[in-house]
Amino acid sequence: MKKTLLILYNRPDSSLNQIGCSESDAGVLEEVEAVTAALKKLRLRYRIQSIGSVKEIIEVLSRAPETTIFNLVEILEGSSMKAGLVPSLCKAFEKACTGCNTRSLMLTTDKWQSKAVLAAAALPVPRAFLVEPGQRARPNFNGPYIVKPVAADGSEGIDDAAIIKTQGAALNKAVRRVHTQFKQTAIVEQFVDGREFNITVLNKNGKTAVMPVAEIDFAAFPPGKPRIIGYEAKWIAGSFEFNNTPRVVPAKISIALAKQLTMLAAKAAAAVGCTDYCRVDFRVDKKNRPLILEVNANPDLCPQDGVAAAVHAAGIQYHQFVKIVLDNALARMKKFKIKNQESKIRNRKPAASGDVIRLAEPEDVHMVLKFLEDTKFFRHEEMLVAEEVITDAIKHGPDGPYQSYVLERGGAVIGWVCWGPTPCTVGSFDIYWLGVTPKCQGLGLGRKLMDFAEEKIRSAGGRLFFVETSGRDSYLPTRAFYERIGYTIASVVKDFYAPGDDKIIYTKPTQQGG
Repeated sequence: MKKTLLILYNRPDSSLNQIGCSESDAGVLEEVEAVTAALKKLRLRYRIQSIGSVKEIIEVLSRAPETTIFNLVEILEGSSMKAGLVPSLCKAFEKACTGCNTRSLMLTTDKWQSKAVLAAAALPVPRAFLVEPGQRARPNFNGPYIVKPVAADGSEGIDDAAIIKTQGAALNKAVRRVHTQFKQTAIVEQFVDGREFNITVLNKNGKTAVMPVAEIDFAAFPPGKPRIIGYEAKWIAGSFEFNNTPRVVPAKISIALAKQLTMLAAKAAAAVGCTDYCRVDFRVDKKNRPLILEVNANPDLCPQDGVAAAVHAAGIQYHQFVKIVLDNALARMKKFKIKNQESKIRNRKPAASGDVIRLAEPEDVHMVLKFLEDTKFFRHEEMLVAEEVITDAIKHGPDGPYQSYVLERGGAVIGWVCWGPTPCTVGSFDIYWLGVTPKCQGLGLGRKLMDFAEEKIRSAGGRLFFVETSGRDSYLPTRAFYERIGYTIASVVKDFYAPGDDKIIYTKPTQQGG
């Protein structure tokens, strides 16, 4: 293992004070302290870096010399969804990343989507329905209900007022609270009045290891008080809920129930694609039937919380747990690099037998537009611009304002690059378009086309390359690609393409090489 690694965490966001959730946001600092203590015990060198936005992640990763990232990012720009992008960005920069992958993090953040995936895998979940902002609740099953934001974390929005016994005004009031306070869709779920369990699932030595079952003890709760792990129980030190919800691990339950919960936890983790560690939360009803509340793919790693308690009960010390997740991250990156290298080798074989980069011709237009459309990246108006550019380049030929080349393999056009001199400049060139058919992405063809374009520009006396791209989240892999091949952000034009869709302008001096 490389001795230097980067601990990446989100700076506490003061805007969360507005929704009353600053405590859960600040909790990440305790995780950082715990992980650094473990790394010291392991005698591993590390660096700590806080971030506050997706743009900042890209900037940090593009400069970071570390090859391993310990991911403690829980929220970015007020969004848990955006925090889920960290593993994919690390992968784009070929850095190992601890924790679950982007798909799993984003899927489990959305309680409705993850519930649908679990139900499709024939796993037991409580009944539920969604209420969009501005709408009223229309239940198709009887209460009691629990009302939650559909995409919040850390029990945010869950307290005694979230438990509603029957349909009517009280239910709609709870729904409106979610709409108003969290600006989110509300999920109304059937409240399971019973015992609460959680189970940590850990990938260890390439195999799924289920930790001992933990139960939350509500014995101190007075009659009538909802037995839930709400926001106060998790984050408000000194509150009744915080002081009276001890965790019992291993839980004092029958062997049969423990086996059933263990089996369901492993299946739930697999269903949502958890690749490292996660926590599966259950309620068990009065008839002893377990139901899965959620899979938390980014659980709190503080030593006093569920994951740490569970691994300790399994005989794993905290610093050993940290070592396991670091080893998992390195093993995943090793597999990725091997697969990537195999793809490059496969790509080189056809290249020797006939890959051709040539000037675009009229019959190429349809194929280029078809694979651009298949990428699902471009809006309709962008596709019209692409058609205009390639058509104009073909019409005027090599002496026109655009240079348009396609990559052909076996008679099929699978890539396109287009560039031209920047008007009113000396030696500046814009690379206007770069595209590769989706089925051939990841094989190094985008880099091959960029190398070709850059060499042509150099031979024409170019001194500076320009690339413009969208600031939308779907373009994160594209931006990471440009930064990986030496481009740096020169400026950002806010809301250029559409509200919330910035234009990112990259530059690269020609003397840097491709």
